[in-house]
Amino acid sequence: MPKLSVTIITKNEAADIGAALASVAWADEVVVVDSESTDDTVAIARRSTDRVIVRPWPGYIAQKNFAAAQAAHDWILSLDADERVTPELAQEIRALVDAGPADAGYWIPRVTWHLGRWIRSTDWYPDDQLRLYDRRRASWTGRYVHEGVRVEGRVGRLRHELQHYAYRDIADHLETIDRYTTFAARQMFEDGRRAGLLDIGLHPPFAFFRNYALKRGFTDGVPGLIVSAMNAWYVCLKFAKLWELGKGTGPRGEDSGPAQATSNEQ
Repeated sequence: MPKLSVTIITKNEAADIGAALASVAWADEVVVVDSESTDDTVAIARRSTDRVIVRPWPGYIAQKNFAAAQAAHDWILSLDADERVTPELAQEIRALVDAGPADAGYWIPRVTWHLGRWIRSTDWYPDDQLRLYDRRRASWTGRYVHEGVRVEGRVGRLRHELQHYAYRDIADHLETIDRYTTFAARQMFEDGRRAGLLDIGLHPPFAFFRNYALKRGFTDGVPGLIVSAMNAWYVCLKFAKLWELGKGTGPRGEDSGPAQATSNEQ
């Protein structure tokens, strides 16, 4: 019967890691790879698992692949510190693994809690994440933003949601947007993209229209309006920084360590 290892990479996640670990206490093994936290992350993690490894930060892809390589079992559930596996999702995963998965990996729908409610609209939902996979047929790939699992073989889909507590407040959301638009612009620049007046002038308003109208952000009230506006601001800032890089004055965008809230952004 296959067994399941949960892997979590961390850096200064003392506020979240305890709840994340509690949500996967049912797993056969939990491996935490910490990037030299200066808070109580490691101490808190060691209360729940003896598989805590501390090492310097090598980048998202390398750290997540390293965590998978340290696991005792081939089936991996990769979890971020700001995520929670609900009892319903845990039961679904457990039943799947116990029966012997037919596919090489599985998408899991993710829902984000922000501004006092679960956001089930805008570009944020459904925020499908490929997090359950067979490491013999899959690995993490990518560069600066939106890292993901590349699977060799068929990919299935789970039904129950993974919960995401991405931001403490609007200020935290804005700080994350600033950080990740730097990475996004850098990646686009290296891919040969350049930005001009039309990109900065047209993409952000269309992003707002898509989020608020086409993807029904209006159904989430004021939070839906704010998320739609923030997503449009992300697009504006990304293209503005890309334009700045094209002028030779843009930010370098150094990757200094894990920050969990990447996938919601556009």
